Amino acid sequence: MARTVVVAPMLVALGAAIATLLTRRFDRAKVGLSLAGGIAYVVAVAALFAEVGTEGILTYQLSGWGAPFGITLVADALSAFMLALAAIVSLPALVFAVRYVGEQGQQVSFHPVFHFMMVGVTGAFLTGDVFNLFVWFEVMLMSSYVLVVFYGGGPHTRAGIRYVFLNLAGSAFMLVAIGGLYATVGTLNMADIARRLGDPVTYGVDPAPVLGLAAILLAVFALKAGLVPFQFWVPGAYRAAPAPVSAVLAGVVKKVGVYAIVRLYFTVFGVGTVPGGLGLPGLDGASFLNFFGPVLFVMAVASIGVGGVVAVARDDVDELLAYSSISQVGFIVLPLAVGATVPAVRDLAIAATLVYSLNHAVAKGLLFLTSGAIYEAVGSIDLRDLGGIVEESPTLAGGFFVGGLALVGIPPLSGFFGKMLVFDATARAGADLALGAALVGAVLTIAYFSRAWNRGFWGEPSEAVAEARPSGVQLSVVITLGLVVVAIGVGFDPVFEAASRPSNSRR
Repeated sequence: MARTVVVAPMLVALGAAIATLLTRRFDRAKVGLSLAGGIAYVVAVAALFAEVGTEGILTYQLSGWGAPFGITLVADALSAFMLALAAIVSLPALVFAVRYVGEQGQQVSFHPVFHFMMVGVTGAFLTGDVFNLFVWFEVMLMSSYVLVVFYGGGPHTRAGIRYVFLNLAGSAFMLVAIGGLYATVGTLNMADIARRLGDPVTYGVDPAPVLGLAAILLAVFALKAGLVPFQFWVPGAYRAAPAPVSAVLAGVVKKVGVYAIVRLYFTVFGVGTVPGGLGLPGLDGASFLNFFGPVLFVMAVASIGVGGVVAVARDDVDELLAYSSISQVGFIVLPLAVGATVPAVRDLAIAATLVYSLNHAVAKGLLFLTSGAIYEAVGSIDLRDLGGIVEESPTLAGGFFVGGLALVGIPPLSGFFGKMLVFDATARAGADLALGAALVGAVLTIAYFSRAWNRGFWGEPSEAVAEARPSGVQLSVVITLGLVVVAIGVGFDPVFEAASRPSNSRR
């Protein structure tokens, strides 16, 4: 049980993808199998999460060779937490899509591609070596390419081309860096890399090229996460994709980039030390993290500022949410930047990142699905057309309100604890600039959600709003995710305990 449960989420997602592909001509069977697959995925992740909580680190060999030569799946507290995040968001998005995606889209490709995307996400969270991290990234991204251009048409195609081009460029750099890493270290197994970097003299490893290759990989992961200056694909992709896909892109797919940063730089590359003679003042003999911490800090602060400022001026709800996502991923990475340079707060910083990632996933998923329900009911998501939703559809208005308050950080919602932990980590580290950036970002979050609420939900109902009849299924999903946001906040103790375990995870 302990071994097979590791591969169970991936097998369930793969089985759902194949089953929906084989039944593509039988609409009811396909939808039923898709939903059954989504539920089974949640069950499999829950079983893995419980097993990791009891047994600790679990491994599963996909090949006849053992580690570090074979293909190894590893489930520990960090991967289990991220898989739980993915399961919480993906099932509501899938249920929502059954009523949101048109009949033709349901018939052609949506369900198998959605599940293949989850196969990639699951593999990325579970893989034990860097090359297969690349492989699962590509499975995830190829599926997301299809979903971004799902509707076709000029704007969607342009957004898709930008998304594909930037991510293919990132993947090419990632592959080159992985090849260089193998040539330098002699292995791609994460645990083996850490062991060899920890004792470079014994294993004959030169840390200098490893530092450069790790810098290339960091740029790739920042691109996947949508951090400034690699954020250009985010607004177009989120606007082009169907609402349930945007919910998963923002809530889950971007978190794979964040996960890779935590996994590789805090549990693998973090054991390396900067060699002398590189012309890096004050870093000779320091941990790689002391080099990457300032880089992460600049990207996090820039993301908070750029995303927040632009979001304030957006009238299109999806554009607002897209730029908000850029700003919020800055919040997610900010404590990592602080923890990288101040070891005393490193555990707290990782916990803050994971809690804020979970809050962002469920809150932004709720907001994108609410936006999709509004668009289907009203025919527009321009704030100027949405006046009176509070009166005519209090459930939709309530979904947007709860999601917005969660990102603002109002207690007892999940976002309050995420922001509190970010502020706590930066304050304990004495990082005044980081604390100031977090405060500015919090003010910007209040500004753009307050503006959206006042401009788009109050006032006299427009004709389109007065005639809106939201789908009962979609309203149920909005209510469910809203309750999840509240439940995470009210029952925060076990969430914090789960987020604190990965701080000590090592492969």
